[in-house]
Amino acid sequence: MSGKERLLVRGAQGDLLRLVATGHAESRAQLARLSGLAASSVSLRVEELIGTGLLVEEGSGSSSGGRRPRRLRLSPAAGLLAVADLGAHHARFGLLDLSGTPLVVEERPCDIARGPEETLDWMAASFEELLRTHGLPGVPLRGVATGIPGPVDPASGRVVSPSRMPGWNNFPVAEHLGAHFDLPVLVENDANLMAVGEARSWPECANLMVLKAGSGIGCGVIVDGRLHRGRGSAGDISHVRVRTDSSTMCSCGHPDCLEAYASGAALMGALSELGIAVDRPSDVVALVEDGVPEATALVRNAGRLIGEVLTVLVNFLNPDAIVIGGSLSTAEPLIASIRAAVYERCLPLATRDLEIAVTRGGPDAALLGAGSLLLDAVLS
Repeated sequence: MSGKERLLVRGAQGDLLRLVATGHAESRAQLARLSGLAASSVSLRVEELIGTGLLVEEGSGSSSGGRRPRRLRLSPAAGLLAVADLGAHHARFGLLDLSGTPLVVEERPCDIARGPEETLDWMAASFEELLRTHGLPGVPLRGVATGIPGPVDPASGRVVSPSRMPGWNNFPVAEHLGAHFDLPVLVENDANLMAVGEARSWPECANLMVLKAGSGIGCGVIVDGRLHRGRGSAGDISHVRVRTDSSTMCSCGHPDCLEAYASGAALMGALSELGIAVDRPSDVVALVEDGVPEATALVRNAGRLIGEVLTVLVNFLNPDAIVIGGSLSTAEPLIASIRAAVYERCLPLATRDLEIAVTRGGPDAALLGAGSLLLDAVLS
C-alpha cells in the first residue's frame, strides 16, 4: 500500500514542478522562459527536484533550432492524488498521478442522505481500498480532494445550506477528511470541479460556462482561464426564479426555483406523479430515447427553462462556450431546447461565435478538475 507524505516543495521549486506537471514546460529553457528565472537558477532547482526523485530528465524534447534539449517529466514515483466526485446516489473515485493522469477510476453507489460523518468515513475507506488495490509500491499519497453537490465555502471547506443533503449544513468536510489522512485536503463544489476539468479539454476557450445537469443543477464559471469562485457560490443557478404557468416550492423554501422544475430530481418527481417510476436521472434519459412523450415533454421544458436562465448570464459574461455535462446531458431534447432559448433571446454579438456543446471531458471531468486544483493546494 502507498504511504502518505506531504510534498515539501515550496516557492520557485513548486512553480517549476507545476509547470512540468501541467505540461506547459518540458525543458529547462522553457522553464526559464515561463518562470522568468535566470537559466542558472532554473538549472539549480531542477537538479534539486531530480535529486529528491520528483523530476526525471530523459530522451530529447522538441527543438526550435540547435541541439535538442533533454525532456523533463514528473517521476512516476513522485506521488498520487486521491480524488472523488460525490453525487446524491453515487460517487466516482480516482487515483491520479501528479500530472493529473488517471491511473484508476471506479464508481460506487452511495446515499448522501446518510449524513456527512457516515458518507465521509465511507469515502475515506474507499480511498484506502483503492490505494491497497491499485497504489504503486513506494509511491506516496500526496493529497485528497472531493467534489460536493452543494455550495462550499472555499476558505473553510464547509458545506453551506445545501439542497437535499440533510445534516451537511456547515459540516467541516475538509477537517473531517484531514483527520483521516493528515494531508492537504481540497473540498469544492462539483460543478466547479467539472468546469476546471472541462477547461483542460477546451484550450481554445478562455471563458467557459460549464453546466452540470444531474440530480441537481450547477454551473461552474471559467474566466480568463481560471475558476471564478466568488465567495463560494459563483455560478449557482439552481435557485434562480423562473417563469412558469404553475407554482412549485423548491427545497430551499422559495417558490419556482430552476431546480424545482429542471433538475433530474424534479423530473423524476414529475414522472412519478404521472405514474412512471424512475430511480435515477439516467432513467429519464432512457425514457426520452425510447420516445416516451411525457418524459420528452418534461425534458424539453427543462431545457427551455435552463436556457432562459443562461440567456442572462451569456449576455452578461459573453463566454466562448457553454459546456453541458452530467447525467442529463445525453438527452438531445434538453440540449436542443437550451440552444434554442439562448440563441433566440441573447444579443447577436454574444452568440455570434458562441458554441453550446456537450462535455468533452466526459464523466471524469470533475476528477480531472479535482486533480488540477489539488496539485495547486499540495504545492502551496
